[in-house]
Amino acid sequence: MAKTWKTEPTESLRATEQTALGSIDTSSTPGFDGDKKYGQQVLESGAARLSELQEKLFADSRAAGGTRSVLLVLQAMDTAGKGGIVRHVVGAVDPQGIHHHAFKAPTEEELAHDFLWRVRRELPGAGMIGVFDRSHYEDVLVAKVRSLVSDDTIESRYAEIADFEEELTASGTVIVKVMLHISFDEQKARLAERLDRPDKHWKYSTGDIDERNLWSDYQKAYETAIQRTSTDAAPWYVVPADRKWYARVAVQRLLIDALEKLDLGWPPADFNVETEKIRLAAS
Repeated sequence: MAKTWKTEPTESLRATEQTALGSIDTSSTPGFDGDKKYGQQVLESGAARLSELQEKLFADSRAAGGTRSVLLVLQAMDTAGKGGIVRHVVGAVDPQGIHHHAFKAPTEEELAHDFLWRVRRELPGAGMIGVFDRSHYEDVLVAKVRSLVSDDTIESRYAEIADFEEELTASGTVIVKVMLHISFDEQKARLAERLDRPDKHWKYSTGDIDERNLWSDYQKAYETAIQRTSTDAAPWYVVPADRKWYARVAVQRLLIDALEKLDLGWPPADFNVETEKIRLAAS
């Protein structure tokens, strides 16, 4: 198979303090050298590599005392494809090595603690790939747009998040933060499809329109959060998401890259392999 990426997603999709969401074409395929059909082939072939790396991470923690983990943070407007990433990318690996959590509106118990309390409870353990379907960023996105807390509180949370993520990376967790960037028109089309198909009605919420009516506010909130919390320790990646196939192959590549950088190997046997072969043959 020919070279897939002209520019790796870790470079072409990485956000900076100057990232402007309005300047990003949500239907584009940055760095990818191919069309939808080729992208689907890449996704399929990449699943084997991702699965192998996930198993090495899991084995390292179980057999060699490894403490490292990976955390995939997925943030997006409704219909942008978080579920598709979970099914088609993360779903390709052994589920025993995955810890998935979807953050909803905080409960009374959660509101009684600081905003990171519930997040810490769901962090992936050693050898695991954690997946946050929405995350601690809801507390600087929804909270900001809906004025649930003061502006001063929002400001302090940016710094708290950066410190929290630096703490995580220092303890051995690789953080992959992805914003699936969908357009206003594409979201409308996907919501319309949910209304047209009875098998998609369960995915639709009347509140989707209420949130959609605040689109500009959300775009500004996302842009500010990304600019303020995209760090060397935990960079943000803005993934154009109007083309679902591209978003999936890009996130898969980001995960593979994160795992490859851990330089994982298979734990050595803690027994004499040749002796065990003899014993097995004689059994």
